[in-house]
Amino acid sequence: MIRIGILGAAGYTGGELIRLLINHPMTEIVFANSESNAGNLVADVHEGLYGETDLRFTGDMPFDKVDVVFFCFGHGKSEAFLREHDVPENVRIIDLAQDFRLAPEEMLATQHPTPGAHDFVYGLPELNRSLVAEAQHVANPGCFATCIQLGLLPAAKMKLIDSDVSVNAITGSTGAGQKPGATTHFSWRNNNMSIYKAFTHQHVPEIRQSLKQLQGRLDAAIDFIPYRGDFARGIFATEVVKTDKPLEEIVEGYKDFYRDAAFTHYVDKAIDLKQVVNTNKCLVHCDKYGDKLLITSCIDNLLKGAVGQAVQNMNIMFGLEETTGLKLKAGAF
Repeated sequence: MIRIGILGAAGYTGGELIRLLINHPMTEIVFANSESNAGNLVADVHEGLYGETDLRFTGDMPFDKVDVVFFCFGHGKSEAFLREHDVPENVRIIDLAQDFRLAPEEMLATQHPTPGAHDFVYGLPELNRSLVAEAQHVANPGCFATCIQLGLLPAAKMKLIDSDVSVNAITGSTGAGQKPGATTHFSWRNNNMSIYKAFTHQHVPEIRQSLKQLQGRLDAAIDFIPYRGDFARGIFATEVVKTDKPLEEIVEGYKDFYRDAAFTHYVDKAIDLKQVVNTNKCLVHCDKYGDKLLITSCIDNLLKGAVGQAVQNMNIMFGLEETTGLKLKAGAF
């Protein structure tokens, strides 16, 4: 059994991670840390788990009793935590924040890494599976970044991204986290839609990093406009790439790229969000309009966009079948 520690266990990602791991056949949750909820039943916070676990939150962090620890912190807190705490060298880390997603200026295995010098591997299995398998520390990708990259990676592999890419993507309210805010309040979000961080979203650098890794160069801009949706879960994205390459060749390239992928699938007809919500899947579809290639991709932001992919990375790191504990049914009807 893989012994698990979870930090930041009281938020949406912590709750979804616990839900997956208590049903995973090869894991045991040793501790779920939450300072503000220490002593409380997990199910009293994550109420969808009533009847499934008697686990309690703890303020303790017994790293010597675990094999891997998941960081479910907000952005910036993982680096700060590692500056202040020693995690044993034999304990693997999967970080769900953005702190270590970008390749370091120099590789440095240390108890106290910084964004400029670290040994975290970027944990997108469809791109870096072999690196994840050997990694001690993994930086889990962002939710928008996962959805958009999985739409664009085969195009980058075919060297198609020679001009600016137009990207639009809409996300559910859980993407903003559990803490209430003006744009997550039900009466504001319901029957509403808005954009935010147009052209400046924090996931663009990691998207560019991965596209450049495959294509070898990337001079084009990724013009990304994110939208807030009036639903709880999921991301639906469109990506427009200019190319004269015939659609039949492009589709064959996409199918070949994802032929052995455990969770990402090319679909021959138009896709929709309900096909992936509550799963670790990403679905991808392509259409062609003149010289414009329209790519659509969709994921569940909390699963393939966060903890589902984190468990997928854990499975790879510990030599398990990639789909273990992740065979989930979509709410497609």
